[in-house]
Amino acid sequence: MDDLDHRLIAELRVNARASVPTLAAILGVARGTVQARLNRLVASGVIAGFTVRLRENRPDALIRGVMMIELNTRNIKPTVATLRRHPGFAAVHTTNGIWDLIGEIEVPNLSDFNTVVTAVRAMDGVAKSEDASVSRASLNSRSNWLARPAGIADILAPSDTCRPP
Repeated sequence: MDDLDHRLIAELRVNARASVPTLAAILGVARGTVQARLNRLVASGVIAGFTVRLRENRPDALIRGVMMIELNTRNIKPTVATLRRHPGFAAVHTTNGIWDLIGEIEVPNLSDFNTVVTAVRAMDGVAKSEDASVSRASLNSRSNWLARPAGIADILAPSDTCRPP
């Protein structure tokens, strides 16, 4: 992937529904170039799909947060499988460093957030954890709800991401 591919993906993160002509104008390239790049990125699996972002202040908005988890076992598959089945987790990522897993929590209220955190801390194989609720979904219009800084993709590779069924 080159700089244009990265810029195209960044624009799609802002508006996944942007038309090819709009993207071409923003990126300063021909429509055919954008369409060819999109086709290649989708065909190669770099772009796995397109999504929608919901309004932040809607009445049914979820409480969101992250939970960093250190395991006391090297066999993480059973723990990841258990977390994937838990309805409070939107995603589970493996990582390097102090924390073995990073979970994205999405629940209707703070009580449910506490229930999720308490349940994970009681799981066999969990040595310690740290959690934080996200008080503001995005710091600017270009960031997703976790406001991931550039370079986090090196830590949270798409192949390490687990989504609940």
